[in-house]
Amino acid sequence: MVALALDNIGAMYGRSSVLSGVSTDILEKGSMTAVIGPNAAGKSTLFKRIASLISGPGLVHLSDTERAQTSICYMPQDTGANAVLTVYESILLSAKQGSGWRVHNDELDEIDSILKALRIDALAFRGLGELSGGQRQLVSLAQALIRKPEVLLMDEPTSALDLHRQVDVLSFVSNLARRKGMIVLIALHDLNHALRYCENTIVIANGTMVASGKTASVITTPMLQEIYQVNARIENCSQGRALVIVDGPI
Repeated sequence: MVALALDNIGAMYGRSSVLSGVSTDILEKGSMTAVIGPNAAGKSTLFKRIASLISGPGLVHLSDTERAQTSICYMPQDTGANAVLTVYESILLSAKQGSGWRVHNDELDEIDSILKALRIDALAFRGLGELSGGQRQLVSLAQALIRKPEVLLMDEPTSALDLHRQVDVLSFVSNLARRKGMIVLIALHDLNHALRYCENTIVIANGTMVASGKTASVITTPMLQEIYQVNARIENCSQGRALVIVDGPI
């Protein structure tokens, strides 16, 4: 299994630095790490840097460097899906990336299993262009999971989903990560989702990491005031969970 740690990661666009100073302890297999921060803070840039889609300083430490590229899967916020394909065809295409085009029965079974697990099996033979934004997000997740990544980077994967489906998807991914030993980094705006599902949290603002560590230690009242400019507090609720209560802007 791959282990992941970030060491002073930055990113460059041309000669301009757009991200700096992102470091983490070793992110354990089976864990989920939230990446939070205001809009345009640099969360998507961080994912692209980890996935080697852009260059920059620092090191992405992977325990299995020979399989680094195939171990990491980036699920972008904008999927840019080919509307000509059906849902099933798009997932099959993702499954065959980097391999031959001969299709095996076990691959088809795996696609059927993922469609059912995400409760989108009824969409299998609909065109991507017919889908809602939330449905496309679920298909994008299926496309990522069929590749069996060991590190999954998810850029706001629930932004177009209703509350029920957000909880459904995050619970599914959390359970899958534990079962498969997968490392998940997920950009979230809902901090209560981060508190509920993510062991670790990275906070980015203005292209710089301002905090990294265990979620309960990172999401604090001073951080909410400084980074999000809101009057907020953290309260304990049932089953030992913490909850962010926002009273209003500062």
